Amino acid sequence: MGEKVPEKAQPAIRHGGNLGHARQLFPQAPEPWIDLSTGINPHSYAHSPIPASAFARLPEPGAVETLKNIAATAFSAPSGTHIAAAPGTQMLMPLLAHMAVQSGAKRCGVLSPTYAEHARTARIAGLAVTEVSEIRDLLAFDYAVVINPNNPDGRVSDRTELQGLAAAMRKKGGLLVVDEAFIETGHAQSLANATTSDGLIVLRSFGKFYGMAGVRLGFAVAHPDVAAELESRLGPWAVSGPALHIATEALGDHTWQDAMRLRLRDDSARLNEMMIETGLTIAGSTSLFTLVRDERVPHLFAHLMQHGILTRIFDERPKDIRFGLPGEEAEWVRLEAALAAF
Repeated sequence: MGEKVPEKAQPAIRHGGNLGHARQLFPQAPEPWIDLSTGINPHSYAHSPIPASAFARLPEPGAVETLKNIAATAFSAPSGTHIAAAPGTQMLMPLLAHMAVQSGAKRCGVLSPTYAEHARTARIAGLAVTEVSEIRDLLAFDYAVVINPNNPDGRVSDRTELQGLAAAMRKKGGLLVVDEAFIETGHAQSLANATTSDGLIVLRSFGKFYGMAGVRLGFAVAHPDVAAELESRLGPWAVSGPALHIATEALGDHTWQDAMRLRLRDDSARLNEMMIETGLTIAGSTSLFTLVRDERVPHLFAHLMQHGILTRIFDERPKDIRFGLPGEEAEWVRLEAALAAF
């Protein structure tokens, strides 16, 4: 794919989760809609009641430090000082790109096809962005991005190869960003414990695995100097009191985590079996989503919309469609019936 010139104005890319737009397009579709477009765990973490003080008061710095220490343990990061907490990893992407530009970076390589916001925010920062298909091709850039496991196809990048890329980036003063938004639900090995130098930053999402995207919480795992710089740019009170309460509890709840991994594994197997029985070809997956590749995807997408089921399609790849997991049994039944009628 060719290199693109930097652009200062980049419209936000269309993503899943827009049920309001789906209802406008298909007003006769049955309610309630089933949203399978986001790849978010439909079984949200059942946290304890949030105290009124979490809403009434500004978040305490001590509570942030507690969360960072618990996150470091959960991610196997070197320490809490290697953690920067943010209102979602989406907020960290432009900060990282701007920091790279200020350090002299000019060219960004993104392992693609993948989640498009990394490329968009890099262009906004002034970087010339090139999408590549092999990790070794990222050696030519001074700012590189890999999503592992990848969204939307679940592709796994080798840890040793990524460590080699990070070392090469560090040697020339560049930066490798590894986005591990779906690390809990795939077979990839995390690099969070390798963030002992300033050439590697790992992003970790909270909303995906814990089914709480609306909490808006994410983390950067990085060298303490880089983590401190990110926190400075985010400013005080970047993470809300309710988010601190929920995440501190969830990240330390290993019983829930272990049980949920097993549940998602079983749900994913059920979804994949449903795809195969429908005659669809699976192009990749994690335990939170399955990517299907088929010539009939435009018709399949419209058919499902008519049944009140929203999935994720891609303008640039019209043969691809991604299915998230249904939640309640009634949703599984509706999806199976709609696929059977296709």
